[in-house]
Amino acid sequence: MATAQYEAASASPGVSEIDGLSWMKIRDSSGVPLAGYQFSTNHGGPLNAGATILWAILGLEFIGYMAIVTTAIWVIGFALSFRWLNMFGSALHGVADALTGQIATPLMLVTAATIGAFFVAWFIVRGNPAKATMQVVTMIGVAIIGPVFLADPLGDVLSSDGLLAQGRDVGISVAAGLNGDNHPNPTHLVTTMQGDLADNFARRPLQVWNFGHVVDERPSCRSAWSAGVVSGDDERIKNGMKACGDSAAYAKADNPTMGQVGTGLMLLVCAGILLIFAVYLSIKVVKAALDALYHGFMSIFGFAAGGFVYGPTQTFLVRNVVDSFVAAARMTAFTVFLGVYVLFLGNLFRQAQGQVMAVIVIAGVAEIVAISQLKRLSRSLDGGNEWIANRFALAIQNGQTRSGGSGGSGGSGGTALGMGSSRGGAKGGTVAGLSALNTINSSPITAWLAGGVASPLNPLARGRRAVDRTNINVAPKRQESHTWNQLARDNWKSIVAGSTKSGGIKNELSVAKALKSLEDAKISGSQLPAALLSAGWSHSMVTNAMRASSTQKSSMSQNPYGFAPLQKAVAAARAVQNHVGDEAHMSFAAQALVSADSFARHANEPAPGAVIDTKFVRTVEQHWDSDKALRAAITPDEWNKVGRDTRWAIGHKVATLHQEAAQQYYAQPSDLNRARLMASVRRVSNLDHLEPHGGLDPWDP
Repeated sequence: MATAQYEAASASPGVSEIDGLSWMKIRDSSGVPLAGYQFSTNHGGPLNAGATILWAILGLEFIGYMAIVTTAIWVIGFALSFRWLNMFGSALHGVADALTGQIATPLMLVTAATIGAFFVAWFIVRGNPAKATMQVVTMIGVAIIGPVFLADPLGDVLSSDGLLAQGRDVGISVAAGLNGDNHPNPTHLVTTMQGDLADNFARRPLQVWNFGHVVDERPSCRSAWSAGVVSGDDERIKNGMKACGDSAAYAKADNPTMGQVGTGLMLLVCAGILLIFAVYLSIKVVKAALDALYHGFMSIFGFAAGGFVYGPTQTFLVRNVVDSFVAAARMTAFTVFLGVYVLFLGNLFRQAQGQVMAVIVIAGVAEIVAISQLKRLSRSLDGGNEWIANRFALAIQNGQTRSGGSGGSGGSGGTALGMGSSRGGAKGGTVAGLSALNTINSSPITAWLAGGVASPLNPLARGRRAVDRTNINVAPKRQESHTWNQLARDNWKSIVAGSTKSGGIKNELSVAKALKSLEDAKISGSQLPAALLSAGWSHSMVTNAMRASSTQKSSMSQNPYGFAPLQKAVAAARAVQNHVGDEAHMSFAAQALVSADSFARHANEPAPGAVIDTKFVRTVEQHWDSDKALRAAITPDEWNKVGRDTRWAIGHKVATLHQEAAQQYYAQPSDLNRARLMASVRRVSNLDHLEPHGGLDPWDP
């Protein structure tokens, strides 16, 4: 009745359908098309803006939900109906016939048979009559079956009673038997499956979403809802609920809430999962059919020539023939899987007794599990396919494996010639695929094609290219820098070697001189210890020498008017006095001597034959041990008026005396010699004019 009502209503312009879905012609078990479903609710109006907004949101959700569910159900039916195969079946027949005419020629047959006969002779000569006999039997079998197959290469695949159609029909029959139908019609059963899916995923969920419960539980409300949907008037649907006595359904429809929006979102998610399952199942079905077509084409080469030649070519023919038959098994397995799945969902909805939303969520989880189980089933069929093909090939080859052992008679671990590594299973195939991908990724050809990016699939490949290019550009500079550093180290070694000639390598004076020479060469302070230690000095001697040098630098006067060598000599000599009893005392004495040598070396001497004011010199010598007496005896003007040579004569003599005092103390560190060194320090300090108004001193130019 519902179908008749729909056909009558479709003739009138008042019927409301979703045009994008009506061509699929999906109907529920009552005959109501899913494209004509309505979400009956209060549309609101100018005085009820909230209801208008809810009506718009619910309408969008409803359209999306129905589009996904209808498409998913149609995809499942379309894949199992094999209508898609009829679209290009005639074209494939023509291509297969043309290919057969080009390959299956008498010349090709004679050539292949000759090659096969050569193997027979070879086996006889090698003493393998059993293998020769099997080769002869195989060639005879190919010669008998080949003409029958080549007469209509794809007939067993594409015909109405071919392998694919029989596999589909057997699977549907098994599924029908599981659903209680002992006399199934495969064509009508696909429509029945679609109707059950429409009831479980469209009709009942929509009623719960719209009215809060399944209105089909009341026969009168069921008829009223179907009639209202067929009429295309959502007001008639609401009024039908009121007329059938379901006032709760009418009130729910007339008062939309945000809860219905949330329910719609949940249904959209579950519908998306259903669509994913439908697409995945259809891909598996279509792939099985296309695999059968592919192997049917490949069998043409085998029956025309390859089947006569021993080895991989015969294995190739066996694999293609086995794969064609296994395609029917795949169709059967996938169809039975779908039938069990639909049966499970139907029982689930029936046992739920109206609790549709809970079942919808459970069904979504079940679909995710079903996808995983379908993958496992597909892998099992792949493994079985390879095993069957390998066993047939081993039988033809009389158990001769690639390793030369016998795998056909006793064990099952042999691999026939031409089987490759496909029997390794999914895990082995994955590893092999990853290895191949890694090889491609590491290839220089791939790097050139990727614009100079080595291993372009690596996550940091492009950043590494930038780093490599930078390194290449600066490599000459780095190489030159390393060369210069090596030259500098050689220079340091020569400096240290020259310093060790004075007094041996183990005394404090030699390390102090080496340190002074390295510092004069502007060596980095962080490199000084390494340079000294590399020459053989101990850690304690190097540490003490660096302490003495550091003390001199930190305690010397920073007056800009002072003479630097003088300031260093004074600071080093005073450090000797300040470190009496220190374990590094001799290192300080050595530092004082090195500074005194530098002071004497840099103190200017008067020119040969210069006129010296001896009276002024004697006056200075009489008072230079007392700063007060010296300032009282000689005024700044007198220092400024006396000649440069006279002043330099005084300065050079004082520096030489200070050097002698430092040498005496280092050679014999007694109290008397230390007192003489300190007296020399005071004499030098008295003559050093650190302020401009004090006049010129003996070391001024």
